[in-house]
Amino acid sequence: RRIEAYDISNISGTLAVGSQGVWEDGKARKSAYKRYKIKTVEGPDDFAMMAEVLRRRLQKVQEMPLPDLILLDGGRGQLNAALAVARELGHDSLQMVSLAKEEELVFHPARPKPIALPERSRARQLLQQIRDESHRFAITYHRKLRGKSALRSLLDDIPGIGARRRRALLTRFGSLRGLRNASIEELRRAAGISESLAETIHDVVGAVSS
Repeated sequence: RRIEAYDISNISGTLAVGSQGVWEDGKARKSAYKRYKIKTVEGPDDFAMMAEVLRRRLQKVQEMPLPDLILLDGGRGQLNAALAVARELGHDSLQMVSLAKEEELVFHPARPKPIALPERSRARQLLQQIRDESHRFAITYHRKLRGKSALRSLLDDIPGIGARRRRALLTRFGSLRGLRNASIEELRRAAGISESLAETIHDVVGAVSS
């Protein structure tokens, strides 16, 4: 009845995030989606990242009951990492499978070889739909963090923008696009800065974005 899907998104280990998509009775329950910033893994280690996300999820069974099935984006490695966490936390009976991209093979703990579901089968289509939605959610979050990181770095390079003003601009405009679309007067009011400094920000952001 309830399926939770997990995916990892990162660029060579940087700004790594995980996503949890939730489907109930064959339909997405977006209000139950969750995002995770990877906190304990350094470098590009998708298996360890998946393990961290599953550990954080399974440590909250009091808040969120366990699903009937966990679907992981990936292959045997992601599945084994998640299974190890489930065993560690005493959830040996939790059902898990992983779905690998390209060949769309299903990896099951009890099967030494992956399962190739018929291309037009409803089961395969449902798993793909859930996996792709979880992937979309992770990618969206990752892009958002990338945009904020780029904006923060850009503001750090402008003389006269300290931590307080940078925080005010990030809060008000959120992204490079938001900053680029802001007028000089909006920049001035948001950060409490002079018109000349607002003009400098406007010119720098425009040059980077063009």
